[in-house]
Amino acid sequence: MALEWKHSTDGVDWEELSALYRAAPLGDKKPLQLQTVFSNSMFRCFVYENARLVAAGRALADGADCSYICDIAVLPSHQGTGLGKQIVSHLVERSRGHKKIILYAVPGKEAFYRKFGFLRMKTAMAIFENQQQQLERGYLSEA
Repeated sequence: MALEWKHSTDGVDWEELSALYRAAPLGDKKPLQLQTVFSNSMFRCFVYENARLVAAGRALADGADCSYICDIAVLPSHQGTGLGKQIVSHLVERSRGHKKIILYAVPGKEAFYRKFGFLRMKTAMAIFENQQQQLERGYLSEA
C-alpha cells in the first residue's frame, strides 16, 4: 500500500473528508465544520492512497501548554493495517514539547491509546452539545 501523507489543508476535498468520517464511523461531520476545525488545528495529517483519502487526524494545540489529539479516522478497508497507529504516533510526536497531550477515546478503545503512554484522567470533565446522547454512548458519567 503506497501512501501519501499531507499536512496542509491545501487541496483537501472536504466532502470526501466528511464521507471518511461517516464511513470510519465517527459520526456525521459536515464539510464546512471539518474545514473550520482542521484549519484551526496546529497539527493535521491526511493520508491518501492512489489520490483517495483513506485516513485523517488532527491535534488542536496552543504551541506550549496543551495539545488535544482528536478526529482520528481511518476507512474500514484500511483499519487493522496499523495506519491509525501511525497517525496517532505522528500527532503525538508533533505535539512533543507541550506540557500535556490529551485525547478522549471511543469507549472500549482505551487500551489502544495506552500503548502510546496515555493514562486515564481522573478529573476530566466535559459539556457536550447533546449531554444525554453522550451519556448513552458511554462518553460521560454522572458519577
